Amino acid sequence: MKKILFLLFFVTVLGFSQTKKPIVAGDLMKIATAQQIQMSPDGTKAAMVVIRKAVKNDNEYYYTRHLYLLDLIVANAEPMQLTFGDKSDVQPQWSPDGKQLAFVRADGEKSQIWILPLSGGEARAVTKAEFGAGNPRWSPDGKKILYSSSIPIYAIDGGIPTPYTYERPGRKMGDEPNFKNMKADEKKKIVTTPDGTLEEVRAWLAKNTSEGNPRVLTRQNFQGELNLQPDEDFSHLFIKTIDSEEKAVQLTSGFQDFQSADWSPDGKNIICDSRVYKIHPDRERDSDLWIIDVNTKAAKEFLTWKNYSISNANYSPDGTQILFSVQGIQDRHAQQTQLAVVSASGGTPQLLTAALDRDVNGAVWSGDSKTIYFASQTEGAIPIFSVPTKGGAIAKVFGSANGVNDFDLRGEKIVYALTETKNPWEIYLLNLKDKSSRQLTKLNEVWMKDKSVSTPKEYWIDRPNGTKVQYWVMEPIGRKDGTKYPTILNIHGGPTAMWGPGIFSMWHEYQLENSWGYGLVYSNPRGSGGYGDKFKKANFKDWGTGPASDILGSLDDAVSKNAWIDKDQLFVEGGSYAGYMVAWLISHDNRFKAANAQRGVYELTTFMGEGNAWSLVPNDFGGYPWEPETKKLLDSESPYSYLKNINTPLLIIHGDQDLRTGIIQGEMLYKSLKVLGKPVEYARYPKEGHELTRSGNPGRMMDHELRVIEFFERYVKHPEAVPATAK
Repeated sequence: MKKILFLLFFVTVLGFSQTKKPIVAGDLMKIATAQQIQMSPDGTKAAMVVIRKAVKNDNEYYYTRHLYLLDLIVANAEPMQLTFGDKSDVQPQWSPDGKQLAFVRADGEKSQIWILPLSGGEARAVTKAEFGAGNPRWSPDGKKILYSSSIPIYAIDGGIPTPYTYERPGRKMGDEPNFKNMKADEKKKIVTTPDGTLEEVRAWLAKNTSEGNPRVLTRQNFQGELNLQPDEDFSHLFIKTIDSEEKAVQLTSGFQDFQSADWSPDGKNIICDSRVYKIHPDRERDSDLWIIDVNTKAAKEFLTWKNYSISNANYSPDGTQILFSVQGIQDRHAQQTQLAVVSASGGTPQLLTAALDRDVNGAVWSGDSKTIYFASQTEGAIPIFSVPTKGGAIAKVFGSANGVNDFDLRGEKIVYALTETKNPWEIYLLNLKDKSSRQLTKLNEVWMKDKSVSTPKEYWIDRPNGTKVQYWVMEPIGRKDGTKYPTILNIHGGPTAMWGPGIFSMWHEYQLENSWGYGLVYSNPRGSGGYGDKFKKANFKDWGTGPASDILGSLDDAVSKNAWIDKDQLFVEGGSYAGYMVAWLISHDNRFKAANAQRGVYELTTFMGEGNAWSLVPNDFGGYPWEPETKKLLDSESPYSYLKNINTPLLIIHGDQDLRTGIIQGEMLYKSLKVLGKPVEYARYPKEGHELTRSGNPGRMMDHELRVIEFFERYVKHPEAVPATAK
C-alpha cells in the first residue's frame, strides 16, 4: 500500500502522468546494448553486436546477440539487422575489401567462424574446428582467416615438456589409456574392469574420469566461473583458406599458449602473446611477445621486457611499429595497464601512457600510424584519450560525466558506445576535425523519453591521510524540499573497480532504487581504479578499516550537505568485495536499518581455499594463511571475526555456481548468524555465478533487485505520500 500511495504521489502531484514516469523493474528487459564495434575499411559503415533481453513462456529469460550494420554517411539511417534467431553472433570482422563480415557463431556446444556476404545471401560456416574457433582475423589479401582454438591437454601430442612436470603424484603422463582422445573402436580394445589387474583397474578408473565421474583434479587453477576445469587447455592458432575445402592449417602446437594474434600488413608474419612455460601454466601469470612466420610456421620470441608482462600486440597500419599492453610484475597488488610501442624490427620499447597514471584499454591506431587512441577509466568517467606514437603529451579527445564503453576509428571518424545518466547506452559518430557528433542509434531512446531519471551530484572530500575521495549523491525521484528520505549507501566491488556516472553496470539498479523513494550515496574509496597507482594500491593489507573510513566519510559528508537525507534511515548494500565491506561495516557500525551483502568474501583464510580469485590473498595481504603473521592479518581483516557484533538485519545473496568467491563464504556467514540468533535471510540463485547482477539471467537480475528493495522495505519508513484524491 505504501508503494502504491508513493507512486500515486508522482502521478497526481508531480504530473508524471502527463510527462515522465519512474523507472520500474521491468525496464531492465528494455535495455539494449551494442558492443564490438568494427568500422569498415573505407569508413562508411560499422558493424556491431546488439545484445537484447528476451522472455518466452512467461518465465524463461535469455539474451540474444545479433549483428547490425550502421550507415555512417546517410544521416538518420536506421541500423540494419544482419543476423537473426536464437544463436549468439559475436566478434564481427570486416574483410579487407569491405564486402564480407567474418564472425563467431555459437552453434551448439562449440563456436565456429562464419562469413556473411554483405551483397546478399546466407551466412556460411568456414570452420569445423573440433574444439571450437574464435577471434577471427582476415589476412591482408582477404583470402584467409586466422583464428584461435583452445586444445585440451589430452588432445595434444607428445609428453609434457620439461622443465615443468606432470603434477599427478606417483604417475606419469601417458601411463593410462587416453579415452577422451580415442575412437569408439579403440576404446573397445581396452580391458576395463574393477576386478582385474592394476593395469585393468587403472584403465577402468581412467574411463570413469574421462566421463567426468569423478572429476580428478591435479592442477592448481581448477575452478572456472561456473564449473570445475580439471583439464588444462592451450590456445593455438590456425589459418583457414576461405575458398578451399582444404583443412585449416595449424600454425602453432604443443604445450604453449598463443593468444591475441594479429597479422602484419604484408601478411608474412603474425604477432601474438606467448611464453615457454618454465613452471606449470597455472602458476605462470606473465607473457611476452612472439612472432610467427606464416610460411614456415616458425614461432620465436620477439620481445621480452624485464619487470613487465606484455600482451595484446598489434601492428601499426604502415607495419613499422607494434603497439602492446604492459603490466608491471614486481608488485602484484593492484597492477595498472599501460601502453607501449616498439619497432616492428625489434629494439627498445617505449612506454606511452605512464604520465597519465591510469589504467588504459581499447587502444586503436590512427590511419597514418602517428597517433594512438584509447579509453581510460578516470574519476567516475571513461573518456577517450590520444597520445603520439613517438611519445609526448596525452590529450583528452572527448568525454565528461559519461562513459565510452567501446569504440573504433577510421580516418577522422570515431564510432563509439556511450553510457550517460539520461540514456544507458547509445552509439554515436564523432568527427575528429570539428568535434561534431551525431547519434546513430535509438537502442534505448524511445522507451527512455517517457522516463524520469535521477542525476548524480558529484562531491569530493579530503581524508586525514591527505588523499581526496570522490563520491556522488542521487536524489529520490519526486523529492520535495523539507522532507526527509531514506538513503542507501551502495559500495563497489573489485576492490579495484570504479563507479561513477560513466559506468553502465549500476545504471538500472540505481534508478530503480531512486524510483522507490530512496536516495543513493556511492563513492570510490582507496583501492579503487581511476585515481592513479598510489590510490589504487592504498588498501594493501587494509581491506577493512581504511576503505571503510573513506566510505563512511563520504556518507557523513553527504548527510551534512543534503538536508533531505534521513540519517536515521540509512541502508547499505554491495557485492563481491563490497559484500565483504557490507559485512565489515555492520560488524563495526550500527547506524544502518538493514543491509544486503551479495556474492561476498567474509573469511579470508577460507577464501584462499575456495574461490578462483584466491590470488587476491597473497597479492593484497602479502602472504599465505599458513604463515603466522599473514594468518593474524587475515583474521583481523575478516568480517567473520567480528560477526558477533552484527545486529543489523542482513540479507545475504549468492549464486549456486559462483566459483569466484565461493558459496561457502555466504553459508558460513549465514549459519553463524543463525546460531547467534541474529536477523538474517539467505537467497541462493540457481545456475548463477559471480556475474549475477551484471550479466546474469535477466529474470533473476530483476528478482535480485526487487528482493533487496523488498528487504529494505521491511525496515523503512517513507515520507507520507499524498493520497490520489488530493489536489
